[in-house]
Amino acid sequence: MSHVTPAHAQTAAATATVPRWTRFVALGDSFTEGLWDQPDADAPCRGWADMLAAHLSARRTAAGYEPLEYANLAIRGRLLRPILTEQLPLALEQRPDLVSLIGGGNDMLRPTADVDRMASDLEDAVVQVRSTGAHVLLATGMDTVDSPLVRHTRSRTGVFNAHIWTIARRHDASVLDLWGMRVLRDFRMWAPDRIHLTTDGHTRVAQGALESLGLGADDADWDDPLTPIPLAPRLQQARDNAQWLREYVYPWATRRLRRQSSGDLRVAKRPGLGPVEPL
Repeated sequence: MSHVTPAHAQTAAATATVPRWTRFVALGDSFTEGLWDQPDADAPCRGWADMLAAHLSARRTAAGYEPLEYANLAIRGRLLRPILTEQLPLALEQRPDLVSLIGGGNDMLRPTADVDRMASDLEDAVVQVRSTGAHVLLATGMDTVDSPLVRHTRSRTGVFNAHIWTIARRHDASVLDLWGMRVLRDFRMWAPDRIHLTTDGHTRVAQGALESLGLGADDADWDDPLTPIPLAPRLQQARDNAQWLREYVYPWATRRLRRQSSGDLRVAKRPGLGPVEPL
């Protein structure tokens, strides 16, 4: 039996990897803003959403289509409700055909978080976006089982994730499955604050987003675990934990007591649609 793929099937397969979207707007918090991914100290954060936009644009231009336009309205520290009430209207004014709508992580750090209410608000927002004809990319929360600081949020995050998969099914949205990414269980994917991703982590998430959108990743090894390395001696671990508490946990807790956010007075880094810089 011949295994030669017909020409029309090859053309269809190639076309399937070309993004159909022309205007992509990313909404969210520090995860989508790209905190800790700064190739240059004086440059703004980049992150997975910027990388995804660059991949989408590069694929379009390589196939002879117009490049992608991209905006990123995400601001660090934002709770889900402000993302939906402040960022979403600005996004829809730009008439995107692809919207990434990812948030809730900061809510989960609060013991009073109402996960069912969050899911209801998120679903209303997805319905609003889908009514314009735009496609929606959602994301699950990450598995925090290995984090001493946010491990207590794991059960709430699991319930929220179940809601997200249901919302996606109901409204034909895509889901970036961060909970299921094996490589994110490795501490080397995490920045010194242990809350945000390194550049390598953001790079792998961008590849996962391509997969979630049905386009296929550029790197087949994007979710392969890293080669194991020995753990640091217990004394060094204790010193590292003490330094982490001083440099990151204490300032975060102090802001919480003062009802302040790391994103106060900050504005979106890419408030309007524009061309994407290549990686």
